[in-house]
Amino acid sequence: MNGGPSGFNNAPVTKTFVIASSIFTIFSGIKGGPDKLGLSYQDIFWNLRLWKLILSVFAFSSTPEMMFGLCLLYYFRVFERQIGSSKYLVFILFSVIVSLLFEVFAVALLKDPSANLLTSGPYGLIFASFVPFYFDIPVSTQFHVYSVHFSDKSFIYLAGVQLLLSSWKRSILPGICGILAGSLYRLNLFGIRKAKFPEFTASFFPRLSWPSMGSPRGATTRNVTGSAPFHAGRHVERTSPAPMAPSAEPPEDAIATLVSMGFDRISARQALVQSRNDINIATNILLEALSH
Repeated sequence: MNGGPSGFNNAPVTKTFVIASSIFTIFSGIKGGPDKLGLSYQDIFWNLRLWKLILSVFAFSSTPEMMFGLCLLYYFRVFERQIGSSKYLVFILFSVIVSLLFEVFAVALLKDPSANLLTSGPYGLIFASFVPFYFDIPVSTQFHVYSVHFSDKSFIYLAGVQLLLSSWKRSILPGICGILAGSLYRLNLFGIRKAKFPEFTASFFPRLSWPSMGSPRGATTRNVTGSAPFHAGRHVERTSPAPMAPSAEPPEDAIATLVSMGFDRISARQALVQSRNDINIATNILLEALSH
C-alpha cells in the first residue's frame, strides 16, 4: 500500500518536515550521538533546555528509528493530499504541541531525574496520523497467511508497532501521547479541523524544500470558472459565459492517486469526471460520499 504517486507531489509540507527531520537527526548524531537526545525530568523542570525540546520534535535517536519514522511520514503524505497543505500544517502543529504537552505532563508525574524518560523524534505527529489512518483510509485488499488475516493496511501498522517498541518504555510513552493528540484532533477540539493557514503560508514550503522534477501536477488540473487570461495591450471583455466543454478523460495518474487512498477505481473516475479532473475536489466528493 502506498500514499499515491511516488515523490512529494502535492505534499510540500511533508517534504519539508521529512528533510528537516533527516537534517536534525544527522546533525545531532555528528555533534553528540544518541545519548544526548531524549527528554528527562531534569531537562524540563530543573535546567530547561529549549534545544532539547526542539530536537525532540525532529531528530530521531537512532538510525533504525529514523528509517521506520521517515517511511511512515512519507506514507502519511496522503493526508496532506486529502485535506490540503494549509489544513495539514495545522494538523502538524496541533499534533506536535499537544503531544509535547502530554509528554511534559507524563514526565512531571514520573519524576525520575536519573534517566531520559522519553526518546527523541516526531512520535507525536507519526502516531497522531494513525488515528485518521484507522478511520479514514479504507481497506482495499485482504489476504491471509496460515489462517491469519491481513490487509494492505497491515504493513503500516506493523511499521508503527516496530517504531513504538524501538526504545521500549522511552518510545511507548511518546507514541501514546501522539495517539491522544490525534484523537483530540479527530474529535474536533475547539473546531480545530476547520482551521487552516492562509494559502500563501502553505505555498512558502515548496521554496524551503528541495525542488521536484517537473511542474506540480495540481496546477495543471485546476480550472477556475469565469477567469480570463490577461494579454498585454488587449482589453478582454466579459460577456455571457461560454458553454463548458465536455470534461476530458481523467488522467491515469489522478485515478491512481485516489485508488491509493483506498477508493475504488470506478468511484474515483466518476468523481474526477464530476470535478473536471480536479483531484482535490474529487477527493472531497469521495469523502463526503463515505460520510453519508
